[in-house]
Amino acid sequence: MSALNLNQIILIVVVVAAALAFDFINGFHDAANSIATVVSTRVLTPFRAVLWAAFFNVIAFALFKLHVAGTIGKGIIDPGVVDVAVIIGALGGAITWNLLTWWWGLPSSSSHALVGGLIGAAVLIFANAVLVRLGGVGGRPGELLESEQRLQRSRPTRGK
Repeated sequence: MSALNLNQIILIVVVVAAALAFDFINGFHDAANSIATVVSTRVLTPFRAVLWAAFFNVIAFALFKLHVAGTIGKGIIDPGVVDVAVIIGALGGAITWNLLTWWWGLPSSSSHALVGGLIGAAVLIFANAVLVRLGGVGGRPGELLESEQRLQRSRPTRGK
């Protein structure tokens, strides 16, 4: 196996930095949404609401399966077309949307922002060959768009 060149290392660092930035923004964005109602209605004090949210965020992974992660990883766009450009585009779109809705004071979901970023990046990069799986956005799971079927028959290699 050959060593990574400088450009590949830079891409890895950029992707990891973007993922960490999204994770950080997701933390303060969705945490604020999850505790805003109980604090504003004075059901819990801000301190108790943060403790409550932190406790359930920590134990949630042990009690529930990772359905959202599975859907985002394999159920929205064809995993075979995901490359660095799609990942950076998806994270950039999600980060931008999260920051805008946070700044405007609008409640929104970081998971939905990431799904929108994935779909937007795939549509932008593969303009005429929309690789959105209908099962991920309202159709039967695994059903492919006609343009995706055409692309699979004549798919050019994308730098692999």
